[in-house]
Amino acid sequence: MTDTMRAIVWPGTGEDLRIEQIRVPQPQRGEVLVRVTSCGVCHTDLHVMKGEVAFPSPAVLGHEISGTVVALGPDTPPVRGVDVGATVVGAFIMPCGECRQCLRGRDDMCLPFFAQNRLKGTLYDGTTRLYRQDGSPLSMYSMGGLAEYSVVPINALAPLRGEVPVVAAAILGCAAFTAYGAVHQTAALQPDETVAVVAIGGVGSSIVQLARAAGAGKVIAVDISDEKLAAALELGANHAVNSSSTDTVAAVRELTGGAGVDVAFEVLGRQETFEAAVKMLADGGRMVAVGIAAGASTANVEITPLVRRGLKVMGSFGGRTRADLPAVIDLAADGVFSVDDMVTRTYALDSARDAFDALARGEIHGRAVITMEN
Repeated sequence: MTDTMRAIVWPGTGEDLRIEQIRVPQPQRGEVLVRVTSCGVCHTDLHVMKGEVAFPSPAVLGHEISGTVVALGPDTPPVRGVDVGATVVGAFIMPCGECRQCLRGRDDMCLPFFAQNRLKGTLYDGTTRLYRQDGSPLSMYSMGGLAEYSVVPINALAPLRGEVPVVAAAILGCAAFTAYGAVHQTAALQPDETVAVVAIGGVGSSIVQLARAAGAGKVIAVDISDEKLAAALELGANHAVNSSSTDTVAAVRELTGGAGVDVAFEVLGRQETFEAAVKMLADGGRMVAVGIAAGASTANVEITPLVRRGLKVMGSFGGRTRADLPAVIDLAADGVFSVDDMVTRTYALDSARDAFDALARGEIHGRAVITMEN
């Protein structure tokens, strides 16, 4: 293994991504060095690039990866099958395993993850693992997966199994993992319940698959793109509603006999879609907000219907890594969740800018991945 690697560096808001040769990171206690095979292309990274989500720069972004373990940090025993030589998937929520939230099983609320990684771009000793060749530090967004090698806390990894293709498997660490948390942990979706999925990107498409697998009675896909809606129907949605040409709330209520849906998943993070998702709910329904919003965006919810009709509005950031990431991998290995159907574009590392430009233009349905091949 060489001392340097290629990485995509984000210099800061308003500046273009660029490929650089930086130092290969070294894992510390409780961490693993992964040779990255591929990294997913996610809207959350795009929010960071646009300055819509605050994050320190310069940085290496990329937060859902697949790859091969090449080293364990000092005094780091293998856990849950994560050992040298294992093919693994890395989840964007990287639990410390020791804080109050982790000890009660709420990996998605890990205190050091939010305080150190999301606010400061470091791992849990308060330092980054990524440095330019001149020794200047680079922030890490999750594991900084847009690079040939990545240091990942061992609690954020799970071994891949079955015949799941390793390149496409990267999306299991965010798109599928986020959807799993929304469907099974936050919504606690029950068989025969009706569902609306508002915005059919990578996470929305995953929710469609997982809701069908959980036994939803009816799944209604909502988007402005006919192409994305057609893909959602292929993934198992029963109905598609184009919100650019239709009164979305009225259409969803008509498709449910006027009642509304039991669960609406809002996966875009915009005021209008957030408010529409609440209005789609049946009495006693749950709206699960999954999409990250730009800046300090807000939405209006009518108080009286919320009270009288017993509605619930809940946020869902992701799954509970140590339990849910293996569960997501099992679904993919068993053919319940198809990564092949989800991954619609593949880019080389040198073309990362093209990938995010296409994402920003709304051209990618499902998910795109970036491979570390030339």
